[in-house]
Amino acid sequence: MNSSKRIATLLLLCLTVSFAGYPQENKNKEQEPKTATIAPPPPKNALEFGLSEDTPVRIKLTRTISSKDAKVDDKVDFEVLEDIKVKDVVVIRQGAMAIATVTKAQPKRRLGRSGKLDMNIDYVQLVDGEKVPLRAVKGGSGGNHTTAMTSAIVATSILFFPAAPLFLFMKGKNITIPQGTEVTAYIAADTPLDPAKFTQAALSNSAAPPMAASPDSSVTIKSSPEGADITVDDKFVGTTPSTIHLSPGEHKITVVKPGYKPWERTMSVTANGSISLSAELEKLP
Repeated sequence: MNSSKRIATLLLLCLTVSFAGYPQENKNKEQEPKTATIAPPPPKNALEFGLSEDTPVRIKLTRTISSKDAKVDDKVDFEVLEDIKVKDVVVIRQGAMAIATVTKAQPKRRLGRSGKLDMNIDYVQLVDGEKVPLRAVKGGSGGNHTTAMTSAIVATSILFFPAAPLFLFMKGKNITIPQGTEVTAYIAADTPLDPAKFTQAALSNSAAPPMAASPDSSVTIKSSPEGADITVDDKFVGTTPSTIHLSPGEHKITVVKPGYKPWERTMSVTANGSISLSAELEKLP
């Protein structure tokens, strides 16, 4: 009897131990951390033909601009300093126009308060006449770019902020950025281009006689005050003062500046001429 009880007791203990360990094992398995699988970002498609984001574009200011007389929404023109090619095809030509817009302008004030001048770099013109957006900072954000721009601030007195304004601060004075100041802007985003347009332009240029004289006339346009938009035949071509080249024939020239009445002239241009225009802008009441 004692032997039977002893055997029954041992069997009961074995069963108890077995069932006690079973839920604990499952619990431990449930508490094991699950490793999340993160899918890698899709690869960036390479451009077959086009301008890649952050392609540098070296430009220079074509006229002096100052917080003393600049106005918000004034257009400020820059000139591209060197050709930019895609697969050995020029897509942005040296001398092409790049445009910025004044976003804040305030002359110096009393008690030594400095003037303010902000500009937003907008776009550069391509060989085919289209425009490509620019930004002031590589990558479109600040951070490490701030340190990288320190040398440019010292050399050119210009600071490109992350949001793409050009900003210069001089205590107690008007802010003046001199003509010829050189800066680097960047293509704002990947921009596919039609290679046929640029190849055709290159063929047209190569087909022209190398020393062929151009029949275009040189037209210098000034205004008082400066910094007015110039349009020729309803196409924006720059800001005053500027020298442009017009083909022989009749052209409509308009000079416009916010706060002033538009100035307009229709004139006949002869071949190989040289013309100077001065627009005295009348202030709006």
